[in-house]
Amino acid sequence: MDGYLRLQRRMLLSTVCATALAVPITALWFDLPTAFSLLVGALAGLLYLRLLARSVTRFGVETKGVGKAQLLVPVVLVLAAARLPVLEILPALVGFLLYKPALIVQAVLDT
Repeated sequence: MDGYLRLQRRMLLSTVCATALAVPITALWFDLPTAFSLLVGALAGLLYLRLLARSVTRFGVETKGVGKAQLLVPVVLVLAAARLPVLEILPALVGFLLYKPALIVQAVLDT
């Protein structure tokens, strides 16, 4: 279990690093509202990853299935981007998906 917790921390840290790299680049390349949308999406991706990791930790011990609460995060993100004029939907979704390249990098580094 200790190894899984270390992996979980590394995945979260690599996602934070990818976000810390992507947001300033987006602010320089595009504009601040786009960078803000990317940041909001990345924070939603971090929340999603954390909720998913927590449900995986409880899997087999307290429950027989993975929780569905983390599925609300992308739904709320899309609804917020559609309703709030300050958020742009495409950068928010790209920000949400920033956890995936970070996971790929972690998988490559682990091998």
